[in-house]
Amino acid sequence: MKVVLASQNRHKLAEIQAILAQYDMELVLQSDLGLQIDVDETGESFEENSELKARAVMEATGLPAVADDSGLCVDVLGGAPGIYSARYGAPDCVTDRDRLNHLLNNLRGVRSEERTARFVCVITLVWPDGRKLVARGSCEGLITFEPRGEDGFGYDPVFYVPSQGCTFAQMGADRKNAISHRANALHRLEALLDQENE
Repeated sequence: MKVVLASQNRHKLAEIQAILAQYDMELVLQSDLGLQIDVDETGESFEENSELKARAVMEATGLPAVADDSGLCVDVLGGAPGIYSARYGAPDCVTDRDRLNHLLNNLRGVRSEERTARFVCVITLVWPDGRKLVARGSCEGLITFEPRGEDGFGYDPVFYVPSQGCTFAQMGADRKNAISHRANALHRLEALLDQENE
């Protein structure tokens, strides 16, 4: 069965395909089908935005579709930037570094033990017959006072994982991908697919 990924990210394609392949699902990018769908993320949660993207692609193709939505939630900021992580501080902040600096500025004066945060990822798989699976994963951490590390992207240089003793940007892709919010969401999706196929 062919499943369409509501993304143009080949890294996500490889990660999710590794899970779906064992259920006889072949994952393809929406761009591989000539689709250029840019969904307006009007939802108020990761779950809603993930489903909006998956449904738009499913309706356009008539095929099952999968999408994810993710972001950083900082407790002392009331969960911000949250679903707005990719556009935090807009319109003034246009680059990853702008958004990272905006976050650090908003945390100025906050003590290290109060800088608790988590990355969240929600993956939604929808079928034309109305079935839906929603998998949520998270990774707990703290926001550092300054960037550390050269790997990763977005907020990775300031997201410190105590159990690993370093930031996402310091641990390298393989190590990060083993413990990340997306990895945890994928494990949950795998468990849901197992239940679906029992």
